[in-house]
Amino acid sequence: MSTTVHPLGYRVQARVAIAVARMLIMLSPDRLAAVLSRFCRGAVHASARDAGEARDLVCALSRRCAGQGCLQRSVAVVILCRLRGSVPDWCAGFALHPFTAHAWVEVDGLPIGEPGKVSTYQVVHAARVRPRPVKPG
Repeated sequence: MSTTVHPLGYRVQARVAIAVARMLIMLSPDRLAAVLSRFCRGAVHASARDAGEARDLVCALSRRCAGQGCLQRSVAVVILCRLRGSVPDWCAGFALHPFTAHAWVEVDGLPIGEPGKVSTYQVVHAARVRPRPVKPG
């Protein structure tokens, strides 16, 4: 985890993101993916650095997110990044042998703060950044 000292406002935003994520993860997987897709619509892609900093802060402020709470952690990171002006892609999926379910964020197809094996997981749900189309003229 990062030893960066974050301004109070950023820590408050992170706590809000963690609380909102805690409520959102009660939704069905399909509904959660739909809500996050709408939330990501028209956003700017987050950089790996921004997503990593958001992940580090969420983990520093929440034991659940730092531990086995991958769903809440990944949703909180998306929310926190969006509050800061950009969004990473959100994914949820699984691996076989042994069966493992997981949720994570990624930038440019690379999982942020996750073991490399996560990139081989089968994605079942995702909320990907789709920038707003540019209007002609």
